[in-house]
Amino acid sequence: MKKVTGIGGIFFKCKDPKKVNEWYQKHLGLNTGPYGASFEWYQEADSTKKATTQWTPFEEKTKYFEPSGKDFMINYRVENLEALVEELKKEGVVIVDQIETYDYGKFVHIMDVEGNKVELWEPLGE
Repeated sequence: MKKVTGIGGIFFKCKDPKKVNEWYQKHLGLNTGPYGASFEWYQEADSTKKATTQWTPFEEKTKYFEPSGKDFMINYRVENLEALVEELKKEGVVIVDQIETYDYGKFVHIMDVEGNKVELWEPLGE
């Protein structure tokens, strides 16, 4: 069973996300918006299928990364999120919340062995 298929996003805390977005746009050319920047690429297995990786600065006081106390969170792209969550439960991995589905994918959060909150994402409709 395939598990992680790539990095879905990098999320980090900062004092002023708007200012950080503007700085990265001005100095490094990122095409930023309210949710950061998306990097498009093509999947290795099928070079006709476009995919994205998300880069997003969050407010310094965000609670989105809790219960982790870290200033970052990595989002991993996965296949078949429901089956993976069932397997992770059997392996004793802490599942933080329930799977949520949006028009762009399914998400769930887990905790790694060092207490880092990890976001798992099964993309839909790319």
